[in-house]
Amino acid sequence: MSYISNKQRIKELEVFYNSKLSPVIMIPGSSATENRFDEFVNKLNNQSVKKHSLLKVKAWNNGKITYRGKIVRGDNEPIIVVGFENNHDGYSNIKKQAEMFDTIFAELQSKYNFNNFKAIGHSNGGLIYTAFFENYFYKYDDVKVKKLMTIGTPYNFNENSIKNRTEMLADFIKNRNNIPQNLIVYSVAGTKTYDSDGLVPEQSVAAGKYIYQKKVKHYTEITVTGSDAQHSDLPQNDEILSLIQRYMLDQWKFPTKHKKDDLIDNIE
Repeated sequence: MSYISNKQRIKELEVFYNSKLSPVIMIPGSSATENRFDEFVNKLNNQSVKKHSLLKVKAWNNGKITYRGKIVRGDNEPIIVVGFENNHDGYSNIKKQAEMFDTIFAELQSKYNFNNFKAIGHSNGGLIYTAFFENYFYKYDDVKVKKLMTIGTPYNFNENSIKNRTEMLADFIKNRNNIPQNLIVYSVAGTKTYDSDGLVPEQSVAAGKYIYQKKVKHYTEITVTGSDAQHSDLPQNDEILSLIQRYMLDQWKFPTKHKKDDLIDNIE
């Protein structure tokens, strides 16, 4: 009886410990792998007193899920990167990837018992998250998504005008009532030129407002400019790193010299 009681107590302590976890779950864009954010995590940890663990998860086409890395005990804000063997572009693949991500998310939540998380998606990763929130997230009653940041996400694919709505954007707008209402959303656009990050039109990124604005708690558009603002460079961009530190991370502490107003520069 004592053994059973102690075992149950250990299990309860494990659940309590894991409930303090608030992971940052990142999804890369098309053609990218679970290694896409390695440079970002290295930069982040070089600037952090408390290091973030890195766990990489991959969904294979045969349904297998593999893990590399680990979440270190005591790290309440680990980085989890989810990649796909099927990492191709196109709306049909976005829907398949969202379904695979749902399977991964269920496994992660069951394994680590976290009750909240932060979401970051680069490029099509933001589309996968949008499809996930609209079609699958309702199943996770005990889990809260605190914040979502999409980076260079083409909500209307390559269209330069909102008048030319793709099937995907039309579906996202139609199903927007399923998005969590308490969500805080940051949509970041890169501008290598005046109207594009070199791949994704700025108007396609801005189309995210037709999905999230007035449906979530806060929706903010941010524009990043400069030499590292082209689409493929955005995950390593120092300004985006700073934005993630400021707005997405719970444990990031600002130097005392920062004033409140300093934290909202570049926000439109």
